[in-house]
Amino acid sequence: MSFPRAGGPSACRLGRPGAPDRWHRRPARALAWSGLHGIGWAFMEYTQLGRTGLKVSRIVLGTMNFGPFTDEADSHAIMDAALGAGVNFFDTANVYGWGENKGRTEEIIGSWFARGGGRREKVVLATKVYGDMSPEGEPWPNYGKLSALNIRRGVDASLKRLGTDHIDVYQFHHIDRLTPVDEIWQAVDTLVQQGKILYAASSNFPGWKIAQMNEEARRRGSFGLVSEQCLYNLAERRVEMEVIPAAEAYGLGVIPWSPLHGGMLGGILKKQAEGGRRAAGRALDRLELPGVRAQVQAYEELLDRHGLAPGETALAWLLTRPGVTGPIVGPRTVEQLDGAVRAVGLELSGELLGELDAIFPGPGASPEAFAW
Repeated sequence: MSFPRAGGPSACRLGRPGAPDRWHRRPARALAWSGLHGIGWAFMEYTQLGRTGLKVSRIVLGTMNFGPFTDEADSHAIMDAALGAGVNFFDTANVYGWGENKGRTEEIIGSWFARGGGRREKVVLATKVYGDMSPEGEPWPNYGKLSALNIRRGVDASLKRLGTDHIDVYQFHHIDRLTPVDEIWQAVDTLVQQGKILYAASSNFPGWKIAQMNEEARRRGSFGLVSEQCLYNLAERRVEMEVIPAAEAYGLGVIPWSPLHGGMLGGILKKQAEGGRRAAGRALDRLELPGVRAQVQAYEELLDRHGLAPGETALAWLLTRPGVTGPIVGPRTVEQLDGAVRAVGLELSGELLGELDAIFPGPGASPEAFAW
């Protein structure tokens, strides 16, 4: 079995009527226009998920806030708005809801699916397994990680909470340093044959683990991992060293999480100065690291000169990166989703991309640069 490179987007960015010059019109093949659910006129671009034939939106709806920070009614409104704006790729995890409420996020998504109207049929659903799901919150063996038992148990429990008969993309939330990879693939192959999952994927894997997993898949005649979900944004680019080269080599789509670096790239300094909503504590902590405040200040000043919104620009930058399927956004409100959707149509100039690289330089040459 070969692992071709992940393909590029199947539709190029197309601006709304009357948009500024920075919104370029280019031929599009898979495009959805929408004026639904308070988003206003928007469009969505689609791409294949890695080397698969599965078409997914270039914005991924993250649901981690559903339950802990966003109640069920507002969560349903966000999912309706996302679907109305053409977002068809939803990401969740069995542990979301956290603490005593683990699994609550999947239940909220399941209750939204139950409202009908083609909701489940239109969504590419991704969830995860690895985190401890011991009953009643008491740690107990075999309720976490990637043993065949926990994978089977995790799928069945997620299917019940989500109210569906299959999971489109089943992601391993973290590497398991104890479970043999052939045991993992044996469990996956069985679940695929049973129709409970369609694809397997990784999250927070190093490059060597992506290679190990897919080489074992090749040996077994299995399809292998189709995507890698990783921490990636303008300010955190270490995955460019090995993870992204490995993902491209094996045909995995890259799905960045924390695209705004916990809010640090969303205009945090301006919000502080204007006395707006309180910035996230973690983002404020990062500002105190050596040199970071100066970087963020230069970033915000640059975008202010160009008339660009920081959050939208950070998302648009990720959409220019090789191998990236689409970033995960986790809105707490419909209004926050609006900016993420607009980012899909934002075409950044080569000059601006160079200026962003100067402020947030990458980690240096990947190992490929040392091969001859």
